[in-house]
Amino acid sequence: MTTEINFHKAFFTQSAPSIRECPPETGVEVAFAGRSNAGKSSAINALTNNGKLARTSKTPGRTQLINFFNLSDNQRLVDLPGYGYAKVSRELKEQWQRYLSEYLRERQCLQGLILLMDIRHPLQEFDTTMLNWAIESNMPVHILLTKADKLSRGQAGNALMAVKKTLKTIGLSELVSIQCFSALKHTGIDELKAKLQEWLALPSDSVTEAP
Repeated sequence: MTTEINFHKAFFTQSAPSIRECPPETGVEVAFAGRSNAGKSSAINALTNNGKLARTSKTPGRTQLINFFNLSDNQRLVDLPGYGYAKVSRELKEQWQRYLSEYLRERQCLQGLILLMDIRHPLQEFDTTMLNWAIESNMPVHILLTKADKLSRGQAGNALMAVKKTLKTIGLSELVSIQCFSALKHTGIDELKAKLQEWLALPSDSVTEAP
């Protein structure tokens, strides 16, 4: 038996520039990753019903640290640096990329990766890189096709089917789950919560809720 997670109780605990400064490897965590314009912060804020939890910016790419949010003493959400910044050096981009790879490969308490993609521009180079890193680490991935409100329901459904077809073609359909999502309209929140509940599940007697 597991305890239902109250995502509205999420609170920020710390930021880390690399895996060496991350919190101790206790409990379980799920990370959110995506290009800097994929709506990652908006998705976390919608999930937790807290518009100020993960900072959003009109300048994509401001999240340059690994940010940790506690749901309980043993359960965390992790906001990974967005990728695709236009105004930083190539050297800095490569450094952030190394940190992302290192985190996904070495963080033992990481239970899964939520990978966000703009539904109008899915499976960009960074997205496939993240998928490959995760699969190499035997890490389950759940894709959020964000900003679904920008398309009609039919267009969103077609985009979802197209990505599913591509994943099947490259042999990832059984390893990766996927859904449409809109932070603005709160479309897909329940489906996302169900996936996180599955990945973050702990025996009820070991869970201490956040204050």
